[in-house]
Amino acid sequence: MKRFLAGLVAVVAALWLTSALAAGTASASGTFNVLDYGAVPNGTTNDTPAVNKAITAANAAGGGTVLFPAGKYLAGGSIHLLSNVTIDLAAGSTILGAASGYDPPEPNPFSQYQDFGHSHFHDAMIWGEHLTNIGFIGSGTITGNGHLITGDPNPGQADKIISLVGINGLTVSGITLKDGGHFAMLIDDCTNVVSNGLTISTAADRDGWNNVNVTHETITNINIASNDDALSFKADYALGQVLPSGDVTVNGAHLSATCCNAIMFGSETCGNFSNYNFSNITITGAGKSGLGMVTEDGADISNVTFDGVTMSGTQSPIYEKVGSRLRCGGNPTEGNISDIHYENITGTSAGAFSPTLWGEPGHQISGITFSNVHLNLPGGGAAMNPETVPSDNGDYNPDSLSTRPAYGFYLHNVSGITFTNSSLTFSKNDERPAFIANTGSNVSLSGLQVQPGSGSPFDIGFEAISGYCTSGITTTNGATPRISALEGSTPGTGCGGGGGVSLSNLKVADTANAAHWSIQSGLTSGATLYGDRTYTVATVPSELQGDAWIQDANASKTFTGNPLVTFTISQAATVYVAVDTRVGERPWMTSAGWTNTGTTVTDHEGGATRTFEVYSKSFPAGTVSLGPDADTANVGSMYLIAAH
Repeated sequence: MKRFLAGLVAVVAALWLTSALAAGTASASGTFNVLDYGAVPNGTTNDTPAVNKAITAANAAGGGTVLFPAGKYLAGGSIHLLSNVTIDLAAGSTILGAASGYDPPEPNPFSQYQDFGHSHFHDAMIWGEHLTNIGFIGSGTITGNGHLITGDPNPGQADKIISLVGINGLTVSGITLKDGGHFAMLIDDCTNVVSNGLTISTAADRDGWNNVNVTHETITNINIASNDDALSFKADYALGQVLPSGDVTVNGAHLSATCCNAIMFGSETCGNFSNYNFSNITITGAGKSGLGMVTEDGADISNVTFDGVTMSGTQSPIYEKVGSRLRCGGNPTEGNISDIHYENITGTSAGAFSPTLWGEPGHQISGITFSNVHLNLPGGGAAMNPETVPSDNGDYNPDSLSTRPAYGFYLHNVSGITFTNSSLTFSKNDERPAFIANTGSNVSLSGLQVQPGSGSPFDIGFEAISGYCTSGITTTNGATPRISALEGSTPGTGCGGGGGVSLSNLKVADTANAAHWSIQSGLTSGATLYGDRTYTVATVPSELQGDAWIQDANASKTFTGNPLVTFTISQAATVYVAVDTRVGERPWMTSAGWTNTGTTVTDHEGGATRTFEVYSKSFPAGTVSLGPDADTANVGSMYLIAAH
C-alpha cells in the first residue's frame, strides 16, 4: 500500500511538473521569462500570445516580472497588461510593432469631446485599464517599427505604443519608445506615476508622452524627440467626467518638438491643473512653444513653476492663452491662468512669435512672475502701430494671434505681472518695442534690460494699464530707456513719479523764492498744487500722472541761476515738463534738446484756465537740470509733471 501511494504521488508530481513546464513557470525571484511561454525572438513570429500568457501567469501568482531577454519580439496583436506585473526589457531586447492584428478601438459615448486618439485606448500595441502596480523597466526598446498610425487607424491598426487608463502605481524606467504613431505613450486617469531615464523618439510621428488627468507624478531624466507635443499635460472628457490633474514634478529633461510644443498644458483642458514643478529642462527646438500653456475648455491652471530652463530654436519661447472653445461635457465656462512662475530661463534663437500672455476680459492672466529670464529674439520686425491689438482667430496656438507689436513680451488682459532682473534682446534690428502691456493692472518691471530697436517709437509701453511700475530699467547700448504710458495707464502705489522713478533733492538757484518750489506726489487730474498761489490741475493725461513740482512767482521778477532747478531721479527716465504757452521757456527748451510731445495739460488759477504744452527729455539716473543760466522770462509758469 505504501509503495502504491508513493507511486501515485510520483505520477501526480510528474504530471504537475509536465504541465507546469508546458505553461511556463516562475523562478523563485518571481520572474516569468517570455521564452518559457513560447516566445520566439526572431522578429517574425507573432509573440503576443506568449507574452499575454506570461503576463497572466505573473498576475495569477500574485505579481511578478515578465522578462524579455535579448532578441526581437514581434507584437502581432495587442499585449494586455494586468495588475502587479512589470515588463522587464533586458539589454538588446526589442518589441516590434506590426501593420495589423491589434484590438479594435472600444466604443466611447464621449468621443465628440476630443480627437479619436484620445477617445480610444485599446487600439494600441500594449494597453491596460483599471490596474494597480504595473511597470516597464530595463534598457530595451519598444518600437512601432514604422507601422503605427498617426491619424485615425483602420480596424486592426494601432495608433499608440502604450495606452493606460485608470492606473494606480505606474513605473516607467530606462526603456526606449520609438515610432509611436499618434502617441508613444498615452495615460489617462493615472496616479502615483514614477518615471526615470525614459527615452522617446517620435520625431517622424507625432506625440511623445501625453499625461491626461494625471496626479502624483514624478518624472526624472527624460529625453523626448517628437514631432508633435513632446511632454504634454491635458485634461479631456474621454472618460465622461471632469478630473483634476496635479502634484507633478519634472526634474531633468531634454526635449524637442519639430512641429509643436516642447512642454505643453492643453489644449484639452476640462479639469483643473495645480502644483507643477519643472526644473533642469533643456529644449532644443519647438515648432510652436517652448513652454506652452493654454486653457481652452474651462480649466484653471495654477501654481506652476519653471526653474532652470534653457531653450533654443523655439517659435515662441513662452506662451500663455485663455481661450473659449469649451469642448467638455456639462456647461463649462472660460478658465483662468494664475500663479505661474518662470525662474532662471534662457532662450536663444527664440522664434517668430513674440512671447505672449493673452487673457480674456473677466479671465485675465494673473499672478505671473519672471525672475532672471533672458530671451534673445530673432528680430527683423518692421515698424507697426504699437497700439495695435493682435487679431485672434480663436485657435490655441501661438500663430492664432497676428503679429504682435512688440518683438519681446506682449501682454494683453493681465494683472499682477512682475519681471525682475531679466532681459530682452534681438539678433537682428527690430523696429518694434521690446515690451508692451496692453489692458490690465499692476504690471511691474524691475531690473529689466532691453535692446532698443532702431526706428522703434519706445522701448517699453503701457497701454490701459493701471498700476504700472518700473525701476532699474536699462538698455543694452547704455541709452536712456524710452518708456511710454498711454492714455488710461497710471503708475502704481509707491511707484513714485511715473512708475518706479523716485524724485528727491530738489534745489533751486532762486533761493529768495525757494519755498515756492516743492516736490509733491500723486499728481492727477483734479489735484491741488501749491506755489505762490493755489492751482487745481484740470486735466493730466494718465500716462503722465506722477510726482510734481511747481513754482509761481511774480511775473516781474528776474530769475538767475546756474542752473535754475536741479533734482535727482533714482533711475534713468524720461522727464516731462509742462510749460505755459504764454511764456518764454519753450524756445529755450527746444534749443536744449527737449521735445514737444504734442500733449497739453490745463490748470485753473482762481477763475483763469491756462494751457500748458508738455515737453520731454531722457536723462540717466542722477541729477537733472532745468532752466538756462540766466532767464529773464517768467519761469514760474513751468512745472514737472512726471518722470518715468
